[in-house]
Amino acid sequence: MPVLNSIADSQAMLAEWRRHLHTIPEVQFALHETSAFVADRLREIGVDEIHTGIATTGIVAIINGQKPGRTIGLRADMDALPMPEETGLDYASTNPGAMHACGHDGHTTMLLGAAKYLTETRNFAGRVALIFQPAEENGSGAKVMREEGIFDTFDIAEVYALHNAPGTPVGEFYTTPGPIMAAVDEFTIKINGKGGHGAFPQDTVDPITAAVSMVQAIQTIVSRNHYALDDLVISVTQIHAGSVFNVIPDTAMINGTVRTFDPAVQQMVISRLQAIVDGQAASFGVTATLDYGNGDPATINDPDCTAFAASVAADITSCDATVSRDMGAEDFSYMLEARPGAYLFIGNGDSAGLHHPKYNYNDETTAYGATFFARLIEKALPL
Repeated sequence: MPVLNSIADSQAMLAEWRRHLHTIPEVQFALHETSAFVADRLREIGVDEIHTGIATTGIVAIINGQKPGRTIGLRADMDALPMPEETGLDYASTNPGAMHACGHDGHTTMLLGAAKYLTETRNFAGRVALIFQPAEENGSGAKVMREEGIFDTFDIAEVYALHNAPGTPVGEFYTTPGPIMAAVDEFTIKINGKGGHGAFPQDTVDPITAAVSMVQAIQTIVSRNHYALDDLVISVTQIHAGSVFNVIPDTAMINGTVRTFDPAVQQMVISRLQAIVDGQAASFGVTATLDYGNGDPATINDPDCTAFAASVAADITSCDATVSRDMGAEDFSYMLEARPGAYLFIGNGDSAGLHHPKYNYNDETTAYGATFFARLIEKALPL
């Protein structure tokens, strides 16, 4: 079936809501204006319960169906990115240094659109828990909401989420059962040598040559230490050392990211990084430390929930449920650790890429996403 008529009829209003959210981007947990706007719209819509202040500015709202039944959670992230906007839109960010460059303004609006429809129709048996989450981009807000007990407090049985996908036609969906996005870790290597004049390197212990050798050795972890069919990315993204042309510095620092799906692969990477740091430090006569930080775990879709969600999406437009997993990361992983569910992507059309200063969410996407959420509830919780 296509977009629900009542949601299509609300498209202009939903676009207005989304564009207002786009003007007031806020980051991490400090979503005070955003959260207040969402709560006001939920009151106007007439949901049955609104619980604010979860994970500082998160919200869980409840809609009751016509009969008792299970509770299904629907999640939208609300936070923006700490970056300047370069779109030139008449509804561009009014908060310097913050921008909705990942479409969370659109995700929030999709869920509000579904809430409006579900509150008006209540054509389901059970409850809907609308989860409006802060700090997806940085802060693991999903983990905080889980730790604050939302799944037990609201007796949520399953949980679902959408993310827009630039480059995919508007309204088309894709997903995959099992792992869909990677675990994301980060590492910092600090190297201590002995600085001195660049003309007399024999009097120094050069941390830069050690750093360069370490970076080269790190590349061999992927090419020589793991099975080629096990997905793994290790990217060195920063090297910091020195400030003057003719001075060898005392210290150097290397930063990078690791993306994995298998905990055994993750542990192999940690072990090899430590061995490389220790060995290269000894080779070059420097001292070095590795600081490895485990980040969000892999996002793993429940196969049955994924098949169900894909069937809902396919009834609206189309859904490819066989796509390859993605080396990006998502803190929705913490919610999928707590309850079965699925994470899907929905097309945003020909837009700039996510996290780009000229990105803009496509308002035509909203009706498809809101319809997906609404039809998922009606099919999962039939009267």
